[in-house]
Amino acid sequence: MGTPGTPRDDAPQHAPAAEVVFRARGLRKVYRMGEVEVVALQGVDLEIRRGEFIVLLGPSGSGKSTLLNILGGLDVPSGGEVAYCDHRLDGADEAALTRFRREHVGFVFQFYNLIPSLTVRENVQLVADIAEHPMPVDDAIARVGLGERADHFPAQLSGGEQQRVAIARAIVKRPAVLLCDEPTGALDYATGKRVLEVIEDVNRTLGTTAVVITHNAAIAGMADRVIRLGDGRITAIEANARKLRPDELSW
Repeated sequence: MGTPGTPRDDAPQHAPAAEVVFRARGLRKVYRMGEVEVVALQGVDLEIRRGEFIVLLGPSGSGKSTLLNILGGLDVPSGGEVAYCDHRLDGADEAALTRFRREHVGFVFQFYNLIPSLTVRENVQLVADIAEHPMPVDDAIARVGLGERADHFPAQLSGGEQQRVAIARAIVKRPAVLLCDEPTGALDYATGKRVLEVIEDVNRTLGTTAVVITHNAAIAGMADRVIRLGDGRITAIEANARKLRPDELSW
């Protein structure tokens, strides 16, 4: 029997917690439209660790997209602090935020924003051309299962295929963080699951930190942690004891 306070040799060994990559303290965002103030975030404290799969849940107007945009350097807070590793994002100028987005973040939105006059390969190449250490463009396209469609134009693709092109475009620069705002919102059930499989694969195999906004509570089963928002505040943070695979989800 071991000495009290001394771990036994056969005691379970726990892996050290991953590094915190995002840290927010007292985060506030207020939009002013004339004399009207809209408080989008009020007093948000949050930490996200490297390699986590986070789902942000909440009704429209709860602050999900505002929080994601601040984490991604697309918007700046009105108050509080937010940092990515050693990069302070509050108070950063536009040049610093642009550099942060280019070097560290991939974005996937509900609408695909592909350039219609460019092929799949050319859409992805645009981002590879400005990245420091991109993966081969055809590797990114193959990772989302569209190798045979690389020379097609967006109009020749289904909605789900276009969304997968958007994911390939986001990951070709090997971002540390993938931020997804309603990536399945415009897709049917089966197609949405295929897109979730791609995001889950990127998170699992590349170690990319993934933060996904959704209105669909079923998708929360995929997450390491689920962060619920309401009225600009975090109302609950829940950890999943077991993460579900996309093919195990139903809604």
